[in-house]
Amino acid sequence: MSELERTLAFHIRARKLPVPVREYRFAAEATGGTGPGVRTRLADSGLKDWRFDFAWPDLMLAVEVEGGAWVGGRHTRGKGFIEDLKKYQEAQRMGWTIYRTAGELIKNGEAVKVIGELMEAMSETRAS
Repeated sequence: MSELERTLAFHIRARKLPVPVREYRFAAEATGGTGPGVRTRLADSGLKDWRFDFAWPDLMLAVEVEGGAWVGGRHTRGKGFIEDLKKYQEAQRMGWTIYRTAGELIKNGEAVKVIGELMEAMSETRAS
């Protein structure tokens, strides 16, 4: 877990938000789970064994911590950026809401505020 992910996890606990699943394998779960045969099921579905940094599967809410924005990290360079877009595209096709955040927003508390607001809105929508 990166330092930013640890900080966000701390903020989530401090706000007493529901505990997320870390490194949630959403594509594997969508194709029958993470057990035997997962690689074959993923390949047959044209998916990869993608993971979300934080996920609340009951809400279909995922949070991705995008590191390296100012230093040319993997998420901001061509190939890595495109691969992330493919991941988000497939997750959205499955019905996931994805909140992408970065260091400054995590450190100043904006990210956890938005996560709480998204959870509240999604809970209300599901209750309707």
